[in-house]
Amino acid sequence: MNRSFPNTRLRRLRQKSFVRNLISENQVSANDLIWPVFILDGKTQRQKVGSLPGVERLSVDELIKDLKPLVEKGLQAIALFPVIDENYKSELATEAYNPDGLVPKALKELKNAYPELGLITDVALDPYTSHGQDGLLGSDGQILNDETNDVLVKQALCHAAAGADMVAPSDMMDGRIGMIRKALEDNKFKNTLILSYAAKYASCFYGPFRDAVGSAKNLGASSKESYQMNPANADVALHEVELDLNEGADIVMVKPGLPYLDIVKLVKDEFKVPTFAYHVSGEYAMIKAASEKGWVNEKKIVMESLMSFKRAGCDAILTYFAKDVLLELDNSGIR
Repeated sequence: MNRSFPNTRLRRLRQKSFVRNLISENQVSANDLIWPVFILDGKTQRQKVGSLPGVERLSVDELIKDLKPLVEKGLQAIALFPVIDENYKSELATEAYNPDGLVPKALKELKNAYPELGLITDVALDPYTSHGQDGLLGSDGQILNDETNDVLVKQALCHAAAGADMVAPSDMMDGRIGMIRKALEDNKFKNTLILSYAAKYASCFYGPFRDAVGSAKNLGASSKESYQMNPANADVALHEVELDLNEGADIVMVKPGLPYLDIVKLVKDEFKVPTFAYHVSGEYAMIKAASEKGWVNEKKIVMESLMSFKRAGCDAILTYFAKDVLLELDNSGIR
C-alpha cells in the first residue's frame, strides 16, 4: 500500500482542463509542423493521390493559393517533392539539376509569393531515374555511391541557386553530406541549411509516397535495402547521425516516424541537436483508412500522434496532416 495515500492524489491534477493545460509537458504548435507537398508542372493542375486520401499533387499556382491560409495560421516551412514526367526521367537523372526544371521554377515562384516561408527541397534521384532508385546504377545493377554523390551535389547547388532555404538529402549515400556542404561553401551558399535524412530506414511505410511521386512503377520489385537502414538496428542510427553532423549537417531526420520514436529519442538524448521526424505516407494512409471505417476519431488520433513525436524529442514534424491541423488552429495552440 502507498503510505503517502491519501496525501498524494495524482488525479487531483487531472480533474479540470485548466490544470491539465498548465502542467502539460509538451505542446504542438504551428512552429512544429512542416507540410510535405507534391508539385506538378503546368498551371491549374490538381491530381488526387488515390493511396493518400485528401492529398493532391499541385501545380505551383494552385499550391500558392492553398498556402495563403496556412501561412496566415503560422506555417513555417514546406517540403517540396516533384512529380516528374516520364519523358524527363533517365538512367543518369540529369533532370535533377536542370536549372529550368520543375523544382527550381517552383522555388522562385514560391519565394516571390511568400518570402518568409521556409522552402525545403528533397535531394535524391528517385523522382528522376528511369529505374526508380535513389542512386545511379552500375553495369552489375549495384548502386554507385560516389558517382551518385556527384549528381547530388549538382542537384543541391541547383536548388540553392534557385532559392532553397534548406536542402534535404534523403538518399542515404555515404559521404554525401560532406560533399554537399563543401560545394555550398565553395559556391557562396554558406547560409543554406542541410537537413540530413541521417537515419532513414528501408521501411514498408513508404508505398503511398512512391505512388504519389510516380516512382513506384519504375522501382517495381526492386528494393532499397543496400542503402537504407535495416529496421532491426538502432546503434547504427547513432553512427549515421554522428557522421552527418561531423560532415556539416545542421539538422537530422529520422524516417519513418511513429514506429521509430525510439530512434528519435536516442538521437536527441545523445546529440542534443535539432531533430526532425517524418510522419510518412503509410502512417497517414493507415490513420485515414481507419478513420473512414469509423474505427478511430481522426482528429484525436492525429493530435495524439503528433504529441508523441514531441514527447520523444522532435523539434519539428513533416506530416501530411499539417494542412488540416493548421486550419483548425486557434490562439490557444494545439493540445
